Amino acid sequence: MIVDCAIYHLGRRTEGPEDLSDALDLARAEGDAFIWIGLYEPTEQEFDLVTEEFGLHPLAVEDALKAHQRPKLEMYDDSLFVVLKPVAYEAESDVVTTGEVMVFIGDAFVVTVRHGECSPLAQVRRRLEEDPEMLRHGPTAVLYSIADATVDHYLEVATELQTDLEGLEAEVFSPNGGGSRHTASRIYTFKRQILEFRRATVPLTVPLTRLSGSGAAGTPVPFVNEKAQPFFRDVNDHLARVNESVEGLDRLVSDILAAHLAQMSVRQNDDMRKISAWAAMAAVPTMIAGIYGMNFDHMPELHWLWSYPVVILAMVALEFLLYHLFKRRGWL
Repeated sequence: MIVDCAIYHLGRRTEGPEDLSDALDLARAEGDAFIWIGLYEPTEQEFDLVTEEFGLHPLAVEDALKAHQRPKLEMYDDSLFVVLKPVAYEAESDVVTTGEVMVFIGDAFVVTVRHGECSPLAQVRRRLEEDPEMLRHGPTAVLYSIADATVDHYLEVATELQTDLEGLEAEVFSPNGGGSRHTASRIYTFKRQILEFRRATVPLTVPLTRLSGSGAAGTPVPFVNEKAQPFFRDVNDHLARVNESVEGLDRLVSDILAAHLAQMSVRQNDDMRKISAWAAMAAVPTMIAGIYGMNFDHMPELHWLWSYPVVILAMVALEFLLYHLFKRRGWL
């Protein structure tokens, strides 16, 4: 459905005709004006009108309708198509959720398509309408503001993930916490969330590099003002910080998982040594009792008066000796 539709002239919102074709013609005729249409999870029938009026490429329209796209930038004859993936992090459940924002930019128009709940579009439109000097730069300002808001939120999510990972690390290396049966599951789940985060941030590097004029031998991107390249470079620098942070988080959580598994292996070895030590101590009296329980006729010790207390004392002495031997070696 269409969430918002407005014409912006010299950076200020103005009332225009309800018909999209008339509104676009008016924006082009006025100069220094453009139309911005925002849609939320549109159906094919709802999007047909926008596609027809603005001449959007069918392949880009298909991507916008189906969603589940990687961040990318595609150039067509009549428009520019950009996909971004906003991210939200629920600290209580340690879950990273992603949405999708598709941006179509052309001659005097911007069409934004939102999928999912986590999206900065409402805040971006409100902030731009409060800053006419920024908004008067046209569709380029809209694309820059959406990319900037998305990447800035990446930084916030990366900080929250770092904080939670430090707590998980402290739990793993605590004297008792690392032995929990749910710890490995939590670490693996956390790693999955970081992977989901990376799917949103890493592919965005290529589109921002092209928008900043650093890619493809500095070839300018159509429908984007070349004077905006330094601003996109700034966003790309922020994204590079995010990717470095995510890469560090991924390595750290892998190290934590390896350390946890090593701890579990050491604990299992300690348990096996204790079991082996107690089994060895139990084997000694069992062996002696087994020998004297064979009931042979010719066993000299059976008829000796002190045989029973001597055997008992021998068992106690051997048990005492084994206990101190295992204790000294750290097996008990």
